[in-house]
Amino acid sequence: MFEDPVLNKLYKVYGPHNFEDRSEKLMEELVEAIVSQQLSGKAADTIYKRFLKLFSPKTFPTPEQILKINVGKLRGAGMSYAKASYIKGIAKAFKEKQIAAEQIKKMSDEEVIETLTSIKGVGKWTAEMILIFTLKRTDVFSLGDAGIKRAIKNLYGITNEKKILKLSETWKPNRSYACWYLWRSLENN
Repeated sequence: MFEDPVLNKLYKVYGPHNFEDRSEKLMEELVEAIVSQQLSGKAADTIYKRFLKLFSPKTFPTPEQILKINVGKLRGAGMSYAKASYIKGIAKAFKEKQIAAEQIKKMSDEEVIETLTSIKGVGKWTAEMILIFTLKRTDVFSLGDAGIKRAIKNLYGITNEKKILKLSETWKPNRSYACWYLWRSLENN
């Protein structure tokens, strides 16, 4: 799959990976990303489950439902005031059609990043993760991801960002897959 022998070795260890198009769940993925920011996986899962319990248990809440709920209830689920306001901002963007999955799917990676980061609380890293894991974009490289930097340091001995970017250029047009294998390489470290 890769001309890079390091990534080919990881490919042999972890096997093929296919990203799933989850664009129909774009709002849900953005909300979950906000909830998860700067939290351990377990803490994020607990808060996210509490958030969902505030609404109908069978479906993800609509933008209108999120906008209608009291911030105090979101805080009671374990969210900070800032995260609660960011989630309401996401809901408002979907309600007002500033963001729609069908429009986002047609945009370039750069346009998606620009659109998503226009919502308070959604940064470049979150937008890049949405590109990879929600929109199934195959050539995204997240230079701001600490895990990717750590994996590259471990596997290639490179820490300089310009050299990391140069290395990532050799993985085109499959940089999202390269990121996935780099993250997997950290599982036993």
